[in-house]
Amino acid sequence: MKILGSYPSVRLRRNRKYNWSRRLVAENNLSINDLILPVFVTEGKNKIESIKSMPGIFRYSIDKLGSIIYRASKLKIPLIAIFPHTPSKKKNYLGSEGLNEDNLVCRAIKQIKKNNPNIGIMADVALDPYTDHGHDGILKNKEVLNDETIEILSAQALLQAQMGCDVIAPSDMMDGRVGVIRKTLDKNNFINVQILSYAAKYASNFYGPFRNAIGTTNKLKGNKKSYQMDYKNSSEALREVGLDIKEGADFVMVKPALPYLDIIKTVKDNFKIPVFGYQVSGEYTMIEQSVRSNILKREAILESLMSIKRAGASAIVTYFALDIAKKISN
Repeated sequence: MKILGSYPSVRLRRNRKYNWSRRLVAENNLSINDLILPVFVTEGKNKIESIKSMPGIFRYSIDKLGSIIYRASKLKIPLIAIFPHTPSKKKNYLGSEGLNEDNLVCRAIKQIKKNNPNIGIMADVALDPYTDHGHDGILKNKEVLNDETIEILSAQALLQAQMGCDVIAPSDMMDGRVGVIRKTLDKNNFINVQILSYAAKYASNFYGPFRNAIGTTNKLKGNKKSYQMDYKNSSEALREVGLDIKEGADFVMVKPALPYLDIIKTVKDNFKIPVFGYQVSGEYTMIEQSVRSNILKREAILESLMSIKRAGASAIVTYFALDIAKKISN
């Protein structure tokens, strides 16, 4: 029985039939230039430690950083992000280790710049890796103090710039910190050091594996809901981003990425500024464990990253950066 007459004249499947055709009409593509690689550093020597909460991810002592930085550089990943696993004995109420020019982040920046001067380095500005209470700022009477914290953060940002950091990334969510940091950098002639603001950082339940990776899981007293964004809100993200742009942010971050694709798109549609998405530790671990258990195919990793790119992200911080860069280069 012929029913050709009832078929549509427009058949969208025609453009999907062949691989070459699908490539021609693809609306979004992921390149190595879109990837930012997070790297964990730890004290000691000759250490490459596995992280139980994040299968396939490791902490590196400074003398062992060369191996992973070389891989990233060879694959032409443009930017790496440094995160420290600070020993408990170096943590205190004020997070003063963050201002120590010999701390893990500072030593890592100098080591990487010495041996790999052409790769960009990003470092977070926040106190949670250094405080014994696990919060991103100074804690007093169960309240994280805003202005007092910013004074320390601006000093921390300046120190990182002096060490050679290319991108300062305030991740603390204090009000007004981008403006203070920008003025501090400019005053000290670091006018070309960029600021990536964690402008829309949510008080998310997807950060657990990361907190284990930097050793703050059992340190955090209470929660961070008084300064990180409420995950029920979206319009508030536009206010946060708008303020940070006025204060001098060069890029803005939405964190986490996958549960907040709508936020990435909204920010991208409303502001003409590069928007980065952070595929956080909880997202990584769920996907990686599912792939290892054969619940998901490994191509699900690429699909997850493409969804972030499709939402409007200019770049993605992802623990899959090395694997995806290798796949793209091949």
